[in-house]
Amino acid sequence: MNTENQNIQLYLAPLKGFTDHIFRNTYTRYFDGFDGAVAPFMSALKTIRAKPVYLRDVLPENNSAMPIEPQIIGNNPNNFVPLSTQLFDMGYKTVNWNLGCPYPMVAKKQRGSGLLPFPEKIDMFLKKTVPVIPNQLSIKCRLGLKKPDEILKLIPIFNQYPLKQIIIHPRTGKQMYGGEPDLETFEECLNLSRHPVTYNGDITDLKTFRNIAARFNTINHWMIGRGAIANPFLPAILKAGEDTFTNKVITFKQFYDNLYAEYHRALQGPGHLLERMKGFWTYFSQSFQDGHKIRKKVHRTHLHSRYQEIVKRFFEEDATWLD
Repeated sequence: MNTENQNIQLYLAPLKGFTDHIFRNTYTRYFDGFDGAVAPFMSALKTIRAKPVYLRDVLPENNSAMPIEPQIIGNNPNNFVPLSTQLFDMGYKTVNWNLGCPYPMVAKKQRGSGLLPFPEKIDMFLKKTVPVIPNQLSIKCRLGLKKPDEILKLIPIFNQYPLKQIIIHPRTGKQMYGGEPDLETFEECLNLSRHPVTYNGDITDLKTFRNIAARFNTINHWMIGRGAIANPFLPAILKAGEDTFTNKVITFKQFYDNLYAEYHRALQGPGHLLERMKGFWTYFSQSFQDGHKIRKKVHRTHLHSRYQEIVKRFFEEDATWLD
């Protein structure tokens, strides 16, 4: 076995609606490669103690399969500190602050990437939280909301605080997930930061990873989200430095069947289940030959029974892994 990447650390990215504890636990039954995950964000609350139902995704009993780091989104230290402290009491020594969410409904409230153009507010937030919370703080961010150089004003602020790490997705919030990652600005961040930096963004295959890793050869921590949902074998391939997997369709179908069954138990009603599965097939389809066909069929149907027929026929007749 090629062991060129055995020492790298790989983390599952937080994708709201996708990488929750059901996905994480099911994933680890069939695939390997991830060293941990950042959980999808929770909003900081105007309350001292969050109810267990709110914390379901990060409850320790739901996360024995993969180490996780809870993520909080918010811009009010008075709301952030109690939730962070409660998570510490649950055993989480590190929490992550979300400065990356690109969705307009979040950003317009100056949360997630919407806070990036306001360095003075970020500085004040850190000043009021870092000395108070019992956890270490890590930050997941983008290069900016509208301009990629917004982060260059933030790195000197981050450097003033004892952060665990900074996870950087080299796009702006306005870009969402389109366009190319800005590797030049990312490299500037890497040179300026006093803290460990984790790269996150568009790692979809071994060749791409090798190219990025060669350019940023001081980085040992990498985060993968959409690429691992589309191809769950990817983290193990990156760790091994080669793809030796066979019978991928069989393994993937076993994973899919289990994932479907787990969400069927967890979600209320066939409508919610159908919408969740449609989201997953947006990514799953990318690893199959002519995958756009199954994606279109799934997305067009409004009947759960019809969805089941489409997927059943796909695995029986059409599913061919795209290598």
